[in-house]
Amino acid sequence: MLERYGHGGDLLTAEEMFGRPKAQFVDFSSNMNPFGPPPLAERAFRKAWEDIGKYPDPAVRELTRKLSVRYGIPEESILVGNGAAELIDLSIRALAPQTVGIARPSFTEYEEAVRKAGGRTVDIALSERHGFVLQADEAARACERAEAMFLGHPNNPTGRLLSPEILRLLADSGRQILLDEAFIDFCPHEDRCSMIREAAGSDRLFVIRSMTKFYAIPGVRLGFVVAHPDRIRRMRELKVPWSVNGLAQEIGIAVLDDAAYAARTRAWLADERNWLAARLADLGLQVVPSDANFVLFSFPPDSGWTARKAQERLGRRGILIRDASLFPGLNERYVRVAVRLRPDNERLVEEIGRLMAEGEGRS
Repeated sequence: MLERYGHGGDLLTAEEMFGRPKAQFVDFSSNMNPFGPPPLAERAFRKAWEDIGKYPDPAVRELTRKLSVRYGIPEESILVGNGAAELIDLSIRALAPQTVGIARPSFTEYEEAVRKAGGRTVDIALSERHGFVLQADEAARACERAEAMFLGHPNNPTGRLLSPEILRLLADSGRQILLDEAFIDFCPHEDRCSMIREAAGSDRLFVIRSMTKFYAIPGVRLGFVVAHPDRIRRMRELKVPWSVNGLAQEIGIAVLDDAAYAARTRAWLADERNWLAARLADLGLQVVPSDANFVLFSFPPDSGWTARKAQERLGRRGILIRDASLFPGLNERYVRVAVRLRPDNERLVEEIGRLMAEGEGRS
């Protein structure tokens, strides 16, 4: 199984499974910005090398100040961490809820964090009939049964943002709300969609952000969480010392200055995602509308193709896709693919078209 560690982007496993060097794969299984790291990241890397023999700032002060200015929120409401994964874990440990409402399908690390902290989950089924958009009645019922809610905004793997109606419902619910905004940077109206400013002054709202997806720096683990200062202090007490290394700090400080890179990414994605979704639909696939930099689709039941079979066939041809059936709530026909640059997307469409024409999914 390509997702032996529960994620996409595992090129070492791909090498072992498909017998070709990792440089020869086109990776649609990991949702990174295909433009690669901004040039400012490389300059920061070189600068950080000069200080590699010194301890990094344990309080991550310069990057915290920069995030404060960028988003217009107090420094004491920000905690920088070793990627969103550390902050998901810390948020749950700081709250210690016994019951947490989680959408199905969604990022599996939410449930893992709850389980490790001794809590249990309350499932919220996202319906294919509603395009995997969370419905108000389902959210309200979950709020009645759970102490906290942990939701993606936009959700992974469906790519759907929470609606303003749902955000209001959650705000008025009296429950602790944790929002994972790891992919919201890709949204053209990020400032209007994000709940980051509301979280800075609320003792019931946590917003977790990743810097690795948008800036294409997954090898440098970096993210931050925004919450009430009292919540941030508690998380800091639980946090492992030195979790944010000096290289990550320098790169994070640098990339926030690259406004041209951000604008280019958002302008490109709006057109390219629509193009890719339309071409996949032309092949007879059921495509879920997306607000993020990835697309979820399913093979027709009568095609005989499953995500696992398609992953195997495409992997042999040098293309990696995410088997989305591994997300609870999706069946064996679901696949998630990142939106990449046009030549890669054209190759993906061509290869999936070959699968559908071959008709060997029943073998």
